[in-house]
Amino acid sequence: MAWELILGLVIFAFASSITPGPNNIMLLTSGVNYGFARTIPHIFGVSLGLFFMTSCLGLGLGQLLKLYPFLLTYLKVFAFIYLIYLSWRIAFSKTISSGPNSTGKPMSFIEACLFQWINPKAVIMAITALSLYVDPQNPLFSLLLVGIIFTLVNLPSISVWVVFGVSLRNFLSDPKRLRIFNFSMGGLLLLSIIPIIFT
Repeated sequence: MAWELILGLVIFAFASSITPGPNNIMLLTSGVNYGFARTIPHIFGVSLGLFFMTSCLGLGLGQLLKLYPFLLTYLKVFAFIYLIYLSWRIAFSKTISSGPNSTGKPMSFIEACLFQWINPKAVIMAITALSLYVDPQNPLFSLLLVGIIFTLVNLPSISVWVVFGVSLRNFLSDPKRLRIFNFSMGGLLLLSIIPIIFT
């Protein structure tokens, strides 16, 4: 892959990773409610889940979805239901967890990995990266390179949202402010369902 394409991929990965979306809304909320350390599995689940999904799509799963479009419909329905559940879960989070024995449970590594398959923004990111940066002359090597570069850029980019959430913990230690924040984040996540409905 030419250096120009690699630079383009890095810029694309950064722009698509750092901007708001379902992953970053949930990571910000997790940073506020659970702190950085307890959100680490969620962070790695997002990045490695995106890597795995991109690899699967590049190795032929994307063609399977084209051959059997009803699978995509089922995926959209499940995504719609699950995002409503996550929005409710975020909106009604009650307290900031400050220790390992506190109530509440952040998203696990496996949950974050699996979530990428129903995250509209992540799916679009993966398909766009594959269509723009995978070389048809050397598909396996360029697919691996795309996955590695995307993961290396994505990991610190999404971590910024967790750090921002952690920085808000003192301000949001007031239960009323925290309630407003969690309701707002749940509402924003609910709005992210719109791309599922209209695509």
